[in-house]
Amino acid sequence: MLCPAGADTVEGRPRRELSVSEALAQRRSVRGFLPDPLERGTVEAILTDARRAPSGANLQPGRFIALTGAPLRALSAKLAEAIAEGRPQVAEYSYFPKKMPPDLKARQRAAGYALYEALGIEKRDLEGRRRQFDLNYRFFDAPVGIVVTIDREMGKGCFMDLGMAIMALLASAEGRGLATCGLGAIAHYGDVVHEALALPERELVVCGIALGRADPVHPANAVRTAREPLEVFAELRGF
Repeated sequence: MLCPAGADTVEGRPRRELSVSEALAQRRSVRGFLPDPLERGTVEAILTDARRAPSGANLQPGRFIALTGAPLRALSAKLAEAIAEGRPQVAEYSYFPKKMPPDLKARQRAAGYALYEALGIEKRDLEGRRRQFDLNYRFFDAPVGIVVTIDREMGKGCFMDLGMAIMALLASAEGRGLATCGLGAIAHYGDVVHEALALPERELVVCGIALGRADPVHPANAVRTAREPLEVFAELRGF
């Protein structure tokens, strides 16, 4: 069982618990955080939960580098500097389809428009949209930023294992009353992240994760993206 986001606690324990289904239903990508710091023990517990995800042959691929305070500010500053200098993006893997099908493109646009509308950014305000996107590189000012990496020699299936670990991390954070946002944009400047964190050459930067407490009045946090109904993405045979 998981505790609900924002739950009151007694001696550090939640008064009410959520089922896994309830936690997944309320989880969302948060882009506005309170500045409240997180205790090291809390972050360690979330990362430990992430590692409990299934793993083929128990390879346990991927690493999580959690940053707060000065190290997080230093990384964000390096990313901001690279963007300001017009440094080319270095994408080490393809996140989206090389040719986006129309139905997926429509889904992508709808999510973007909903966010910009909530923030009062007009469709043609390209500068405003750029500024909002660049907040990815500040981890949306969350108190904790996590950089996720994987060994370059791992097979494609290991990305699936790492994805399950990331989902376990997000669910664990949700269960502790915390909020998260996955940041695929961090991989656009994987070379900058490598330099800033002095990562081993064999590590590929997969994404970032913002972690903290959601700002309850931030307009971006009112946005909830829709999910396809069961009959669209699944088949049940023999039932």
